[in-house]
Amino acid sequence: KSLSRSSVRSRVSLKPPKAYSSLQKGALVWDPKPLQVKKIFEALKKGLNEYLEAHQAELDYLSGRHKDTKRNSRLAFYYDLDKQIRSVERYIRKLEFHISEVEELYEAYCIQCRLRDGATNMKQAFSLSPATKASRESLVELYRNVQECTEDMCFIEGALEVHLGEFHVKMKGLVGFARLCPGDQYEVFVRLGRQKWRLRGKIETDDSQTWDEEEKIFIPNLHEKFEIKVTELRGLATILVGVVTCDSSSFFSPKPQAIVVDITELGTIKLRLEVLW
Repeated sequence: KSLSRSSVRSRVSLKPPKAYSSLQKGALVWDPKPLQVKKIFEALKKGLNEYLEAHQAELDYLSGRHKDTKRNSRLAFYYDLDKQIRSVERYIRKLEFHISEVEELYEAYCIQCRLRDGATNMKQAFSLSPATKASRESLVELYRNVQECTEDMCFIEGALEVHLGEFHVKMKGLVGFARLCPGDQYEVFVRLGRQKWRLRGKIETDDSQTWDEEEKIFIPNLHEKFEIKVTELRGLATILVGVVTCDSSSFFSPKPQAIVVDITELGTIKLRLEVLW
């Protein structure tokens, strides 16, 4: 292989790969998701480049003011600007390094994916050919290659997840017009993989809303979508309003994202969130 297992493992994080328990007790099933990884990688790279462009624009602006201040001999302001410029330059270098790491990991992932596809195709071809000692040995070797590539892809997925950052999710309230009445109480449950956020809110007499929590930090991953469930609380009873899933790939942006989610099929009740990456 053009990229050995040792080189792959040495270049990725020690974070354990995504592994799923199989039906056989004690066994593990390695299950990489190339299409999903590509989708998240492209969204992540786009978001990082937007961050880089924004800070480059800030650096250009500060550099222009820096030159003007130097000509005007305002030393205190000049040195303050100089500190700001150095800070932005350091952050730009950090972003550039972050982007290069992500690109390198994804390139390694694509190589392993192509190697696995090639070995899988050859394995299928050998399995259809007449059985001989040589073909059986080739099948064993190809099976081993497929397993190794699959494991390496999962390790790289784990390493990529380290670079996804955080989602700061803020509760902005329910929108329901005639459906929301003073005194109504609701529970909103947000889940991303094993991360959970449960909050309760009440519609006040002036139609404002109060919630017991307003913000939660979620750590994004490659494979999970946000699951949102809203229930209405009526005494000891609960009435399900709706359950929806939300793809997080659009959240990789330097600007806060205003999210409006239809909770009911007809959109009579919506949930408003703000996501900052």
